[in-house]
Amino acid sequence: MLPDDALAAFAGAVADLVAARYPDAPAVTVAFEAPRRPEFGDFATNVAFSLAKVARRSPNDVAANLVSDLREHAPNVAALFTAIDAVAGFINVRLAPVVWQTQIATILREGTNFGRRASNGTRISLEFGSANPTGPLVVVQGRTLSIGGTLANALRYCGYDVFVEWIINDAGSQMDTLGRSLYARYLQHFDPSHPFPEEGYPGEYLLPIAQRIVARDGERWRDADESVWLPYFATFGRDTLVAEQQETAKRFGVAYDLWQSERELHESGKVLADIERLRELGHTYESENALFFRASEFGDDKDRVIIRSDGRPTYYGADIAYHYEKLKRANRVIDILGPDHHGYINRLKGLAEALGYPGALDVLIAQQITLMRGTEQVSMSKRAGNIITLDDILDEVGVDAARFFFVMLATDSPLTFDLKLAVEASSENPVYYVQYGHARIASVLRNADAADVEAARGGDALPRLQEAAELALARRLGELPRVVQGVADHLAPHRLAKYARDVASDFHQFYTECKILVDDAAQRRARLALCLATKSVLAQVLDLIGVSAPETM
Repeated sequence: MLPDDALAAFAGAVADLVAARYPDAPAVTVAFEAPRRPEFGDFATNVAFSLAKVARRSPNDVAANLVSDLREHAPNVAALFTAIDAVAGFINVRLAPVVWQTQIATILREGTNFGRRASNGTRISLEFGSANPTGPLVVVQGRTLSIGGTLANALRYCGYDVFVEWIINDAGSQMDTLGRSLYARYLQHFDPSHPFPEEGYPGEYLLPIAQRIVARDGERWRDADESVWLPYFATFGRDTLVAEQQETAKRFGVAYDLWQSERELHESGKVLADIERLRELGHTYESENALFFRASEFGDDKDRVIIRSDGRPTYYGADIAYHYEKLKRANRVIDILGPDHHGYINRLKGLAEALGYPGALDVLIAQQITLMRGTEQVSMSKRAGNIITLDDILDEVGVDAARFFFVMLATDSPLTFDLKLAVEASSENPVYYVQYGHARIASVLRNADAADVEAARGGDALPRLQEAAELALARRLGELPRVVQGVADHLAPHRLAKYARDVASDFHQFYTECKILVDDAAQRRARLALCLATKSVLAQVLDLIGVSAPETM
Protein backbone atom coordinates (compact mmCIF):
# COMPACT_ATOMS: atom_id res chain seq x y z
CA MET A 1 0.00 0.00 0.00
CA LEU A 2 1.27 3.48 -0.92
CA PRO A 3 1.49 6.36 1.60
CA ASP A 4 -1.52 8.20 0.17
CA ASP A 5 -3.56 5.01 0.30
CA ALA A 6 -2.56 4.38 3.91
CA LEU A 7 -3.47 7.93 4.90
CA ALA A 8 -6.79 7.65 3.05
CA ALA A 9 -7.55 4.43 4.94
CA PHE A 10 -6.67 6.19 8.21
CA ALA A 11 -8.88 9.17 7.35
CA GLY A 12 -11.80 6.93 6.44
CA ALA A 13 -11.47 4.92 9.65
CA VAL A 14 -11.28 8.06 11.80
CA ALA A 15 -14.35 9.54 10.08
CA ASP A 16 -16.29 6.36 10.87
CA LEU A 17 -15.10 6.38 14.48
CA VAL A 18 -16.09 10.03 14.89
CA ALA A 19 -19.57 9.28 13.59
CA ALA A 20 -19.90 6.41 16.08
CA ARG A 21 -18.51 8.21 19.12
CA TYR A 22 -19.90 11.71 18.41
CA PRO A 23 -23.17 11.22 16.46
CA ASP A 24 -24.11 14.88 16.88
CA ALA A 25 -20.88 16.10 15.30
CA PRO A 26 -20.93 17.27 11.67
CA ALA A 27 -19.01 15.22 9.12
CA VAL A 28 -15.29 15.77 9.55
CA THR A 29 -12.48 16.12 7.04
CA VAL A 30 -9.30 14.40 8.16
CA ALA A 31 -6.42 16.36 6.59
CA PHE A 32 -2.73 15.70 7.09
CA GLU A 33 0.35 17.84 7.18
CA ALA A 34 3.99 17.20 8.00
CA PRO A 35 4.86 17.98 11.64
CA ARG A 36 7.35 20.75 12.23
CA ARG A 37 9.77 18.28 13.82
CA PRO A 38 10.47 14.85 12.30
CA GLU A 39 10.53 13.13 15.69
CA PHE A 40 6.78 13.75 15.91
CA GLY A 41 6.18 11.39 13.01
CA ASP A 42 5.58 11.42 9.27
CA PHE A 43 2.20 13.16 9.32
CA ALA A 44 -0.21 14.80 11.74
CA THR A 45 -3.91 15.67 11.73
CA ASN A 46 -5.73 18.28 13.83
CA VAL A 47 -9.15 16.67 13.46
CA ALA A 48 -9.58 16.53 17.26
CA PHE A 49 -9.64 20.32 17.50
CA SER A 50 -12.79 20.53 15.37
CA LEU A 51 -14.53 18.02 17.66
CA ALA A 52 -13.59 19.46 21.05
CA LYS A 53 -16.67 21.70 21.35
CA VAL A 54 -19.14 18.94 20.45
CA ALA A 55 -17.37 16.41 22.68
CA ARG A 56 -17.00 18.92 25.53
CA ARG A 57 -13.51 17.58 26.07
CA SER A 58 -10.05 18.98 25.44
CA PRO A 59 -8.58 18.35 21.96
CA ASN A 60 -5.96 16.06 23.51
CA ASP A 61 -8.63 13.93 25.21
CA VAL A 62 -10.55 13.68 21.94
CA ALA A 63 -7.35 12.71 20.10
CA ALA A 64 -6.50 10.08 22.74
CA ASN A 65 -9.99 8.55 22.48
CA LEU A 66 -9.79 8.38 18.69
CA VAL A 67 -6.39 6.70 18.83
CA SER A 68 -7.73 4.14 21.30
CA ASP A 69 -10.82 3.50 19.17
CA LEU A 70 -8.68 3.09 16.05
CA ARG A 71 -6.47 0.45 17.62
CA GLU A 72 -9.48 -1.44 18.94
CA HIS A 73 -11.90 -1.19 16.02
CA ALA A 74 -9.64 -0.77 12.98
CA PRO A 75 -6.61 -2.99 13.63
CA ASN A 76 -5.95 -3.49 9.91
CA VAL A 77 -5.55 0.25 9.46
CA ALA A 78 -3.46 0.60 12.61
CA ALA A 79 -1.12 -2.08 11.27
CA LEU A 80 -0.09 0.30 8.49
CA PHE A 81 1.57 2.54 11.07
CA THR A 82 4.40 1.95 13.53
CA ALA A 83 3.21 4.82 15.73
CA ILE A 84 -0.13 6.56 16.29
CA ASP A 85 0.06 9.06 19.15
CA ALA A 86 -2.06 11.84 20.62
CA VAL A 87 0.21 14.83 21.19
CA ALA A 88 -1.10 18.25 22.29
CA GLY A 89 -4.40 17.69 20.50
CA PHE A 90 -2.86 16.38 17.31
CA ILE A 91 -2.77 12.79 16.15
CA ASN A 92 0.75 12.07 14.95
CA VAL A 93 1.38 9.01 12.81
CA ARG A 94 4.43 7.20 11.50
CA LEU A 95 3.93 4.89 8.54
CA ALA A 96 5.19 1.33 8.64
CA PRO A 97 8.34 0.56 6.60
CA VAL A 98 6.34 -1.57 4.16
CA VAL A 99 4.49 1.54 3.00
CA TRP A 100 7.73 3.35 2.14
CA GLN A 101 9.12 0.21 0.57
CA THR A 102 6.06 0.08 -1.69
CA GLN A 103 6.68 3.73 -2.53
CA ILE A 104 10.20 2.94 -3.73
CA ALA A 105 8.87 0.06 -5.83
CA THR A 106 6.46 2.49 -7.49
CA ILE A 107 9.24 4.96 -8.29
CA LEU A 108 11.36 2.18 -9.78
CA ARG A 109 8.46 1.02 -11.90
CA GLU A 110 7.28 4.44 -13.13
CA GLY A 111 10.69 6.07 -13.54
CA THR A 112 10.49 9.60 -14.94
CA ASN A 113 6.69 9.33 -15.08
CA PHE A 114 6.47 8.99 -11.31
CA GLY A 115 3.66 11.21 -10.06
CA ARG A 116 2.82 12.72 -13.45
CA ARG A 117 -0.87 13.38 -13.95
CA ALA A 118 -2.92 12.72 -17.06
CA SER A 119 -4.30 15.77 -18.88
CA ASN A 120 -7.01 17.51 -16.87
CA GLY A 121 -8.27 19.50 -19.86
CA THR A 122 -7.40 22.89 -18.36
CA ARG A 123 -5.54 25.25 -20.69
CA ILE A 124 -3.24 27.85 -19.14
CA SER A 125 -1.72 30.85 -20.91
CA LEU A 126 1.59 31.64 -19.19
CA GLU A 127 3.41 34.84 -20.12
CA PHE A 128 6.84 35.65 -18.69
CA GLY A 129 10.17 37.18 -19.61
CA SER A 130 8.65 39.81 -21.89
CA ALA A 131 11.00 42.74 -22.38
CA ASN A 132 11.06 45.81 -24.56
CA PRO A 133 12.85 44.96 -27.83
CA THR A 134 15.32 47.79 -27.18
CA GLY A 135 18.25 45.79 -25.83
CA PRO A 136 19.51 42.37 -24.87
CA LEU A 137 17.93 40.38 -22.06
CA VAL A 138 19.34 41.33 -18.67
CA VAL A 139 19.44 39.78 -15.23
CA VAL A 140 15.83 40.47 -14.21
CA GLN A 141 14.63 38.67 -17.35
CA GLY A 142 16.85 35.77 -16.33
CA ARG A 143 14.87 35.45 -13.12
CA THR A 144 11.48 35.63 -14.83
CA LEU A 145 12.62 33.15 -17.48
CA SER A 146 13.74 30.69 -14.82
CA ILE A 147 10.59 31.14 -12.73
CA GLY A 148 8.31 30.91 -15.75
CA GLY A 149 10.09 27.96 -17.34
CA THR A 150 10.04 26.02 -14.08
CA LEU A 151 6.40 26.86 -13.41
CA ALA A 152 5.43 25.76 -16.93
CA ASN A 153 7.17 22.41 -16.37
CA ALA A 154 5.46 21.91 -13.00
CA LEU A 155 2.02 22.75 -14.39
CA ARG A 156 2.49 20.28 -17.25
CA TYR A 157 3.60 17.62 -14.73
CA CYS A 158 0.28 18.19 -12.96
CA GLY A 159 -1.74 17.66 -16.14
CA TYR A 160 -2.30 21.23 -17.35
CA ASP A 161 -2.06 22.22 -21.01
CA VAL A 162 0.34 25.17 -20.84
CA PHE A 163 0.68 27.70 -23.67
CA VAL A 164 3.81 29.82 -23.18
CA GLU A 165 3.98 33.30 -24.67
CA TRP A 166 5.93 36.54 -24.86
CA ILE A 167 4.65 40.02 -25.71
CA ILE A 168 6.99 42.09 -27.88
CA ASN A 169 6.37 45.69 -26.79
CA ASP A 170 7.13 47.14 -30.23
CA ALA A 171 4.55 49.91 -30.27
CA GLY A 172 5.15 53.24 -28.61
CA SER A 173 7.81 55.89 -28.09
CA GLN A 174 10.53 53.41 -27.07
CA MET A 175 10.70 52.21 -30.67
CA ASP A 176 11.42 55.74 -31.90
CA THR A 177 14.07 56.04 -29.20
CA LEU A 178 15.61 52.78 -30.38
CA GLY A 179 15.58 53.96 -33.99
CA ARG A 180 17.28 57.27 -33.13
CA SER A 181 19.86 55.52 -30.94
CA LEU A 182 20.73 53.05 -33.68
CA TYR A 183 20.85 55.80 -36.31
CA ALA A 184 23.30 57.76 -34.16
CA ARG A 185 25.57 54.70 -33.94
CA TYR A 186 25.29 54.37 -37.72
CA LEU A 187 26.33 57.99 -38.28
CA GLN A 188 29.18 57.67 -35.77
CA HIS A 189 30.73 55.09 -38.08
CA PHE A 190 31.31 57.92 -40.55
CA ASP A 191 31.78 60.72 -38.01
CA PRO A 192 32.81 59.58 -34.48
CA SER A 193 31.98 63.05 -33.13
CA HIS A 194 28.33 62.82 -34.10
CA PRO A 195 26.28 63.40 -30.91
CA PHE A 196 24.31 60.61 -29.28
CA PRO A 197 20.67 61.33 -28.31
CA GLU A 198 20.39 62.44 -24.71
CA GLU A 199 17.48 60.04 -24.09
CA GLY A 200 18.91 57.24 -26.23
CA TYR A 201 20.01 53.73 -25.32
CA PRO A 202 23.77 54.10 -24.79
CA GLY A 203 24.76 50.44 -24.51
CA GLU A 204 27.48 49.16 -26.83
CA TYR A 205 25.13 46.39 -28.00
CA LEU A 206 23.88 48.74 -30.74
CA LEU A 207 27.35 49.08 -32.33
CA PRO A 208 27.40 45.69 -34.12
CA ILE A 209 23.82 46.25 -35.32
CA ALA A 210 24.82 49.61 -36.77
CA GLN A 211 27.81 47.96 -38.45
CA ARG A 212 25.48 45.46 -40.12
CA ILE A 213 23.52 48.36 -41.63
CA VAL A 214 26.74 50.01 -42.78
CA ALA A 215 27.88 46.77 -44.41
CA ARG A 216 24.53 46.30 -46.14
CA ASP A 217 23.54 49.84 -47.05
CA GLY A 218 26.73 51.91 -46.94
CA GLU A 219 26.01 55.66 -46.80
CA ARG A 220 22.46 55.29 -48.06
CA TRP A 221 20.86 56.78 -44.92
CA ARG A 222 23.33 59.59 -44.09
CA ASP A 223 21.33 62.38 -45.73
CA ALA A 224 17.88 60.80 -45.63
CA ASP A 225 14.95 62.56 -43.99
CA GLU A 226 13.99 61.34 -40.51
CA SER A 227 10.58 60.27 -41.76
CA VAL A 228 12.39 57.81 -44.03
CA TRP A 229 15.23 56.50 -41.85
CA LEU A 230 13.43 56.38 -38.48
CA PRO A 231 10.94 53.54 -39.25
CA TYR A 232 13.72 51.61 -41.03
CA PHE A 233 16.19 51.83 -38.14
CA ALA A 234 13.49 51.18 -35.51
CA THR A 235 12.29 48.07 -37.34
CA PHE A 236 15.79 46.79 -38.12
CA GLY A 237 16.81 47.28 -34.49
CA ARG A 238 13.66 45.60 -33.20
CA ASP A 239 13.98 42.58 -35.47
CA THR A 240 17.65 42.10 -34.65
CA LEU A 241 17.22 42.46 -30.91
CA VAL A 242 14.14 40.22 -30.78
CA ALA A 243 16.07 37.55 -32.69
CA GLU A 244 18.88 37.87 -30.13
CA GLN A 245 16.38 37.63 -27.27
CA GLN A 246 14.94 34.48 -28.82
CA GLU A 247 18.40 32.93 -29.09
CA THR A 248 19.15 33.77 -25.46
CA ALA A 249 15.86 32.23 -24.32
CA LYS A 250 16.65 29.12 -26.36
CA ARG A 251 20.14 28.94 -24.84
CA PHE A 252 18.53 29.24 -21.40
CA GLY A 253 16.32 26.25 -22.16
CA VAL A 254 13.02 28.10 -22.46
CA ALA A 255 10.82 27.58 -25.52
CA TYR A 256 7.86 29.81 -26.39
CA ASP A 257 4.73 28.89 -28.31
CA LEU A 258 4.07 32.51 -29.33
CA TRP A 259 6.05 35.74 -29.63
CA GLN A 260 3.20 38.24 -29.90
CA SER A 261 3.95 41.61 -31.51
CA GLU A 262 2.10 44.51 -29.90
CA ARG A 263 2.39 46.36 -33.21
CA GLU A 264 0.57 43.48 -34.92
CA LEU A 265 -2.29 43.79 -32.41
CA HIS A 266 -2.67 47.44 -33.43
CA GLU A 267 -2.32 46.83 -37.18
CA SER A 268 -4.80 43.94 -37.15
CA GLY A 269 -7.45 46.11 -35.51
CA LYS A 270 -7.67 43.88 -32.41
CA VAL A 271 -6.78 46.69 -30.02
CA LEU A 272 -9.68 48.91 -31.07
CA ALA A 273 -12.03 45.93 -31.46
CA ASP A 274 -11.32 44.62 -27.97
CA ILE A 275 -11.60 48.08 -26.45
CA GLU A 276 -14.98 48.26 -28.15
CA ARG A 277 -15.94 45.11 -26.24
CA LEU A 278 -15.43 46.99 -22.96
CA ARG A 279 -17.62 49.78 -24.31
CA GLU A 280 -20.35 47.27 -25.22
CA LEU A 281 -20.23 45.88 -21.68
CA GLY A 282 -20.81 49.38 -20.27
CA HIS A 283 -17.41 49.66 -18.60
CA THR A 284 -16.19 52.84 -20.32
CA TYR A 285 -17.05 56.52 -20.45
CA GLU A 286 -15.81 59.58 -22.31
CA SER A 287 -14.27 62.61 -20.67
CA GLU A 288 -12.39 65.48 -22.34
CA ASN A 289 -12.55 63.62 -25.66
CA ALA A 290 -10.71 60.61 -24.17
CA LEU A 291 -12.13 57.16 -23.45
CA PHE A 292 -11.79 55.86 -19.89
CA PHE A 293 -12.15 52.34 -18.49
CA ARG A 294 -14.06 52.26 -15.18
CA ALA A 295 -11.12 50.49 -13.57
CA SER A 296 -11.94 51.80 -10.08
CA GLU A 297 -15.09 49.65 -10.11
CA PHE A 298 -12.86 46.58 -10.46
CA GLY A 299 -10.24 47.07 -7.76
CA ASP A 300 -7.95 49.66 -9.34
CA ASP A 301 -7.14 52.91 -7.53
CA LYS A 302 -8.51 55.08 -10.35
CA ASP A 303 -10.11 54.93 -13.78
CA ARG A 304 -7.72 54.50 -16.70
CA VAL A 305 -7.46 56.24 -20.05
CA ILE A 306 -7.54 53.65 -22.84
CA ILE A 307 -7.95 55.94 -25.87
CA ARG A 308 -6.32 59.37 -25.79
CA SER A 309 -8.08 62.52 -26.93
CA ASP A 310 -6.20 62.30 -30.25
CA GLY A 311 -7.65 58.84 -30.91
CA ARG A 312 -4.51 56.81 -30.13
CA PRO A 313 -4.86 53.83 -27.75
CA THR A 314 -2.75 54.01 -24.62
CA TYR A 315 -0.33 51.28 -23.53
CA TYR A 316 -3.06 50.01 -21.20
CA GLY A 317 -5.43 49.98 -24.14
CA ALA A 318 -3.09 47.53 -25.88
CA ASP A 319 -3.00 45.49 -22.66
CA ILE A 320 -6.76 45.12 -22.94
CA ALA A 321 -6.48 43.55 -26.36
CA TYR A 322 -3.57 41.28 -25.48
CA HIS A 323 -5.19 39.96 -22.32
CA TYR A 324 -8.61 39.59 -23.91
CA GLU A 325 -7.04 37.45 -26.63
CA LYS A 326 -5.33 35.31 -23.97
CA LEU A 327 -8.48 34.98 -21.88
CA LYS A 328 -10.51 33.84 -24.89
CA ARG A 329 -8.15 30.99 -25.71
CA ALA A 330 -7.34 29.75 -22.18
CA ASN A 331 -9.13 28.73 -19.00
CA ARG A 332 -6.61 30.60 -16.93
CA VAL A 333 -4.00 33.32 -17.58
CA ILE A 334 -0.82 33.81 -15.57
CA ASP A 335 1.47 36.83 -16.01
CA ILE A 336 4.94 37.03 -14.48
CA LEU A 337 6.03 40.67 -14.47
CA GLY A 338 9.14 42.54 -13.39
CA PRO A 339 9.69 44.34 -10.09
CA ASP A 340 8.35 47.72 -11.27
CA HIS A 341 4.85 46.43 -12.08
CA HIS A 342 3.13 46.14 -8.69
CA GLY A 343 0.44 48.58 -9.82
CA TYR A 344 -0.54 46.20 -12.59
CA ILE A 345 -1.81 43.45 -10.30
CA ASN A 346 -5.25 44.88 -9.50
CA ARG A 347 -5.35 46.69 -12.84
CA LEU A 348 -5.06 43.47 -14.85
CA LYS A 349 -7.21 41.36 -12.54
CA GLY A 350 -9.93 44.00 -12.73
CA LEU A 351 -9.66 44.00 -16.50
CA ALA A 352 -10.24 40.23 -16.60
CA GLU A 353 -13.30 40.63 -14.38
CA ALA A 354 -14.69 43.41 -16.52
CA LEU A 355 -14.30 41.31 -19.65
CA GLY A 356 -16.28 38.49 -18.05
CA TYR A 357 -13.48 36.30 -16.70
CA PRO A 358 -13.43 36.93 -12.91
CA GLY A 359 -10.65 35.08 -11.13
CA ALA A 360 -9.13 33.77 -14.37
CA LEU A 361 -5.98 35.89 -14.24
CA ASP A 362 -3.07 35.71 -11.80
CA VAL A 363 -0.18 38.17 -11.70
CA LEU A 364 3.19 37.34 -10.14
CA ILE A 365 5.88 39.95 -9.51
CA ALA A 366 9.49 38.79 -9.76
CA GLN A 367 11.35 40.96 -7.29
CA GLN A 368 14.66 42.76 -7.75
CA ILE A 369 18.02 41.02 -8.06
CA THR A 370 21.30 42.10 -6.52
CA LEU A 371 24.37 40.68 -8.24
CA MET A 372 27.38 39.93 -6.07
CA ARG A 373 30.82 38.45 -6.54
CA GLY A 374 31.56 37.33 -3.03
CA THR A 375 31.38 40.52 -0.97
CA GLU A 376 31.53 42.88 -3.97
CA GLN A 377 28.30 44.16 -5.49
CA VAL A 378 28.16 44.24 -9.29
CA SER A 379 26.68 47.49 -10.58
CA MET A 380 24.35 47.45 -13.55
CA SER A 381 22.37 50.23 -15.20
CA LYS A 382 20.73 50.10 -18.62
CA ARG A 383 20.41 53.87 -18.76
CA ALA A 384 24.14 54.34 -18.01
CA GLY A 385 25.04 51.71 -20.57
CA ASN A 386 26.89 49.38 -18.18
CA ILE A 387 24.39 46.55 -18.41
CA ILE A 388 24.99 42.95 -17.35
CA THR A 389 23.22 40.80 -19.90
CA LEU A 390 21.75 37.39 -19.27
CA ASP A 391 24.25 36.00 -21.76
CA ASP A 392 27.05 37.51 -19.63
CA ILE A 393 25.68 35.59 -16.64
CA LEU A 394 25.44 32.36 -18.63
CA ASP A 395 28.99 32.79 -19.91
CA GLU A 396 30.25 33.22 -16.35
CA VAL A 397 28.29 30.63 -14.36
CA GLY A 398 26.56 28.42 -16.96
CA VAL A 399 22.91 27.65 -17.59
CA ASP A 400 22.52 25.15 -14.73
CA ALA A 401 23.68 27.49 -11.97
CA ALA A 402 21.70 30.41 -13.39
CA ARG A 403 18.46 28.43 -13.70
CA PHE A 404 18.80 27.09 -10.15
CA PHE A 405 19.91 30.32 -8.44
CA PHE A 406 17.21 32.43 -10.13
CA VAL A 407 14.45 30.14 -8.84
CA MET A 408 15.74 29.50 -5.30
CA LEU A 409 13.68 32.12 -3.47
CA ALA A 410 9.97 32.95 -3.55
CA THR A 411 9.07 35.09 -6.54
CA ASP A 412 8.09 38.06 -4.38
CA SER A 413 11.36 37.99 -2.39
CA PRO A 414 14.39 40.03 -3.47
CA LEU A 415 17.20 37.75 -4.64
CA THR A 416 20.93 38.10 -4.08
CA PHE A 417 22.83 36.16 -6.74
CA ASP A 418 26.44 35.43 -5.77
CA LEU A 419 28.27 34.79 -9.04
CA LYS A 420 31.35 33.58 -7.17
CA LEU A 421 29.39 31.01 -5.17
CA ALA A 422 27.59 29.80 -8.29
CA VAL A 423 30.83 28.41 -9.77
CA GLU A 424 32.25 26.92 -6.57
CA ALA A 425 32.66 23.14 -6.44
CA SER A 426 31.55 22.91 -2.82
CA SER A 427 28.58 21.91 -0.73
CA GLU A 428 27.93 25.63 -0.11
CA ASN A 429 26.90 25.95 -3.75
CA PRO A 430 23.32 24.62 -3.80
CA VAL A 431 23.21 23.55 -7.44
CA TYR A 432 26.58 21.80 -7.13
CA TYR A 433 25.36 20.09 -3.96
CA VAL A 434 22.27 18.70 -5.70
CA GLN A 435 24.07 17.71 -8.89
CA TYR A 436 26.83 16.07 -6.88
CA GLY A 437 24.19 13.91 -5.21
CA HIS A 438 23.08 12.65 -8.62
CA ALA A 439 26.67 12.10 -9.78
CA ARG A 440 27.55 10.28 -6.54
CA ILE A 441 24.69 7.84 -7.09
CA ALA A 442 25.84 7.29 -10.68
CA SER A 443 29.31 6.49 -9.35
CA VAL A 444 27.90 3.97 -6.86
CA LEU A 445 25.96 2.25 -9.62
CA ARG A 446 29.01 2.12 -11.88
CA ASN A 447 31.02 0.49 -9.12
CA ALA A 448 28.31 -2.05 -8.32
CA ASP A 449 27.95 -5.39 -10.04
CA ALA A 450 25.68 -5.00 -13.09
CA ALA A 451 23.68 -8.07 -12.08
CA ASP A 452 23.05 -6.55 -8.65
CA VAL A 453 21.85 -3.30 -10.19
CA GLU A 454 19.51 -5.13 -12.52
CA ALA A 455 18.17 -7.24 -9.65
CA ALA A 456 17.70 -4.09 -7.56
CA ARG A 457 15.40 -2.62 -10.21
CA GLY A 458 12.97 -5.47 -9.58
CA GLY A 459 12.49 -4.34 -5.96
CA ASP A 460 12.42 -7.82 -4.44
CA ALA A 461 14.89 -6.85 -1.70
CA LEU A 462 13.07 -3.71 -0.59
CA PRO A 463 11.75 -5.25 2.68
CA ARG A 464 15.35 -4.99 3.94
CA LEU A 465 15.03 -1.21 4.07
CA GLN A 466 14.47 -0.65 7.79
CA GLU A 467 17.12 1.83 8.96
CA ALA A 468 16.04 5.35 9.91
CA ALA A 469 18.17 7.00 7.22
CA GLU A 470 16.80 4.62 4.58
CA LEU A 471 13.20 5.30 5.51
CA ALA A 472 13.77 9.05 5.79
CA LEU A 473 15.11 9.11 2.25
CA ALA A 474 12.27 6.91 0.97
CA ARG A 475 9.76 9.23 2.61
CA ARG A 476 11.38 12.26 0.98
CA LEU A 477 11.28 10.67 -2.46
CA GLY A 478 7.57 10.01 -2.10
CA GLU A 479 6.94 13.74 -1.57
CA LEU A 480 7.69 14.63 -5.21
CA PRO A 481 4.08 14.59 -6.51
CA ARG A 482 2.82 16.64 -3.55
CA VAL A 483 5.68 19.12 -3.87
CA VAL A 484 5.05 19.68 -7.58
CA GLN A 485 1.30 19.99 -6.97
CA GLY A 486 2.09 22.63 -4.35
CA VAL A 487 4.19 24.50 -6.89
CA ALA A 488 1.24 24.45 -9.32
CA ASP A 489 -1.38 25.37 -6.70
CA HIS A 490 0.58 28.25 -5.16
CA LEU A 491 2.61 29.32 -8.23
CA ALA A 492 5.71 28.77 -6.12
CA PRO A 493 8.54 27.22 -8.17
CA HIS A 494 11.09 27.91 -5.43
CA ARG A 495 9.65 24.89 -3.62
CA LEU A 496 11.26 22.65 -6.24
CA ALA A 497 14.71 24.07 -5.54
CA LYS A 498 14.24 23.50 -1.81
CA TYR A 499 12.96 19.99 -2.42
CA ALA A 500 15.97 19.18 -4.61
CA ARG A 501 18.30 20.26 -1.80
CA ASP A 502 16.31 18.23 0.74
CA VAL A 503 16.53 15.08 -1.40
CA ALA A 504 20.27 15.56 -1.87
CA SER A 505 20.72 16.14 1.87
CA ASP A 506 18.78 13.02 2.80
CA PHE A 507 20.76 10.97 0.28
CA HIS A 508 24.10 12.23 1.59
CA GLN A 509 22.93 11.34 5.11
CA PHE A 510 21.93 7.86 3.96
CA TYR A 511 25.24 7.46 2.13
CA THR A 512 27.12 8.37 5.32
CA GLU A 513 25.14 6.13 7.67
CA CYS A 514 24.43 3.10 5.48
CA LYS A 515 27.18 1.37 3.53
CA ILE A 516 25.68 0.44 0.19
CA LEU A 517 27.96 -2.24 -1.30
CA VAL A 518 27.84 -4.60 1.69
CA ASP A 519 28.48 -8.35 1.63
CA ASP A 520 24.85 -9.26 2.33
CA ALA A 521 23.33 -9.56 -1.17
CA ALA A 522 19.74 -8.72 -0.16
CA GLN A 523 20.83 -5.68 1.86
CA ARG A 524 23.09 -4.55 -0.97
CA ARG A 525 20.34 -4.81 -3.56
CA ALA A 526 17.82 -3.05 -1.32
CA ARG A 527 20.15 -0.09 -0.94
CA LEU A 528 20.98 -0.09 -4.63
CA ALA A 529 17.23 0.04 -5.30
CA LEU A 530 16.99 3.09 -3.02
CA CYS A 531 19.89 4.65 -4.94
CA LEU A 532 18.15 4.02 -8.26
CA ALA A 533 14.93 5.60 -7.00
CA THR A 534 16.79 8.61 -5.63
CA LYS A 535 18.68 9.10 -8.88
CA SER A 536 15.41 9.02 -10.80
CA VAL A 537 13.70 11.56 -8.53
CA LEU A 538 16.71 13.88 -8.51
CA ALA A 539 16.91 13.78 -12.29
CA GLN A 540 13.19 14.48 -12.50
CA VAL A 541 13.20 17.48 -10.18
CA LEU A 542 16.33 18.93 -11.81
CA ASP A 543 14.66 18.58 -15.19
CA LEU A 544 11.60 20.45 -13.90
CA ILE A 545 13.89 23.31 -12.86
CA GLY A 546 15.70 23.19 -16.20
CA VAL A 547 19.00 21.91 -14.80
CA SER A 548 21.05 18.96 -16.06
CA ALA A 549 21.66 15.82 -14.00
CA PRO A 550 25.34 14.94 -14.58
CA GLU A 551 26.64 11.38 -14.33
CA THR A 552 30.11 12.58 -13.30
CA MET A 553 31.50 15.72 -11.67
